[in-house]
Amino acid sequence: MLTNNHKKLVKSLLQKKQRDIHSCFVAEGPKVIGEFIQAGFRLQHLFSTDMSLFAEENTIQVNEKELKAMSYLTSPNACLAVFAIPTEKRLPDSGLKVALDAIRDPGNLGTIIRLCDWFGVTQLLCSSDTVDCYNPKVVQATMGSLARVDIQYLDLKAYLADTKLPVYGAFMDGESVYKHALPEDGILVMGNEANGIGSDIEEWVTKRISIPRFGELQETESLNVATAAAIILSEFKRATI
Repeated sequence: MLTNNHKKLVKSLLQKKQRDIHSCFVAEGPKVIGEFIQAGFRLQHLFSTDMSLFAEENTIQVNEKELKAMSYLTSPNACLAVFAIPTEKRLPDSGLKVALDAIRDPGNLGTIIRLCDWFGVTQLLCSSDTVDCYNPKVVQATMGSLARVDIQYLDLKAYLADTKLPVYGAFMDGESVYKHALPEDGILVMGNEANGIGSDIEEWVTKRISIPRFGELQETESLNVATAAAIILSEFKRATI
């Protein structure tokens, strides 16, 4: 049975502070919820207008009005779930990782998480000032890919200073990514939407790469960070085929 405590918990998880206190986050819609359940995320509560969608024991049936009152979406999608935030895993010292320096837009982070999933990048490193990956807008933008990518928030400068992996940074003035021999093991750093990679992180970049402009006028200032990440990740993977 739906209680006021359930409603209060769901609403409180809009705030990062409350997500940290409860170690929980919200996911909505059958596809997204199903991805988290399949990946083994611990389900705390599941609220659904259709009891045939999932066979989870802790499912609470709600009507459309009740779901809409709890939902973060303009148009609620049949079900809403509360999952426990998993503990962070130890980072391996091999493979390709993506590191994000102060990415602020939830849509960009969500898209980058989906790109990591698509290109088989299982490790995503985020600076402490990058938007929270369990922000509801990020969770929905990943369309379930968040369940398959390990994400760590850390002191990015300290991590890069200590790693033995080559560190590639995306810059406007870097060497063309199409002309560079890209390795299987390394770290790709993508910078803030407005300011790019910060000077404190730039210090630890060992290879500066860029996506050249081919337009005749050459007037486009920059690419969206998620778009740039897609192009560069494609080149990293193409080099290993």
